[in-house]
Amino acid sequence: MSLRIHEIFFSLQGESSRIGFPTIFIRLTGCPLRCQYCDTEYAFRGGNMMTEQEILQAIAQYPCKTVCVTGGEPLAQKACFGLLSTLADAGYQVSLETSGAMDIAEVDARVLVVMDIKTPDSAEVEKNLWGNIQHLKPSDEIKFVICSRADFDWAVQCIAQYQLQPFPLIFSPSYHQIQAQDLAEWLLQSGVPARMQVQLHKILWGEKQGV
Repeated sequence: MSLRIHEIFFSLQGESSRIGFPTIFIRLTGCPLRCQYCDTEYAFRGGNMMTEQEILQAIAQYPCKTVCVTGGEPLAQKACFGLLSTLADAGYQVSLETSGAMDIAEVDARVLVVMDIKTPDSAEVEKNLWGNIQHLKPSDEIKFVICSRADFDWAVQCIAQYQLQPFPLIFSPSYHQIQAQDLAEWLLQSGVPARMQVQLHKILWGEKQGV
């Protein structure tokens, strides 16, 4: 089975509970969403077709057994499900970054799912596939990218409405749209048991591609 791969690179994980850990990133081409804050529009098209074995050979050069499959939206390619299992079979600790707009029911149980819930100011809130919540494992993570105070209030209401408190929750400020300090203060005032996250890779390298 082949997949269209935009890039494979080795860096520090900039997001999720694995922030700061050396990680091999496999970025798949394509995404059906058009979030207004997207920082990987370059991955909407292009890339090269690679088999699972070619991918395994490409990542074997790195001194690391942690892999993040990302995009774009990696699950937009149906062959992604098989790739996730193949990586886990090969002994990698695998995470998946997904928009929450694609069905995650068939994701290998060994994979850590980091799933977005799109807020109103993302411009893609209608794409949230709410049925995905029932397929999340207790260890899987839910991320809200916050673009405004209205987004924050909506996310807090969403957590209560869908009873998301048992899951690891992440609030991340949309880059260049709100101040991280403002989000920190809102979170402290709210009492929501969530982790605030800033994008480590952008602090270290700015908006450079492939890091």
